[in-house]
Amino acid sequence: MSSDQSDSNKNERSFEDLKRRREEARMGGGEARLQRQHDRGKLSARERIEILLDDGSFQELGMFVRHQATEFGLDKNRPYG
Repeated sequence: MSSDQSDSNKNERSFEDLKRRREEARMGGGEARLQRQHDRGKLSARERIEILLDDGSFQELGMFVRHQATEFGLDKNRPYG
């Protein structure tokens, strides 16, 4: 395999990982948490932002930020956002 092919494969894997992480971040802690919000009659933060702002006017910063807390078992659950 040439260097160009391996670089291309590496870039493709990196891009796929980025897409996966973006989707995970958009889920706001997972499907169960999102469903729990909906069951309570609430929208997620991202859903509220989509309603509040014009399309294309919001630029999210820190999508991949994770909390650093370790107390109360929080180190076992570190969703993005």
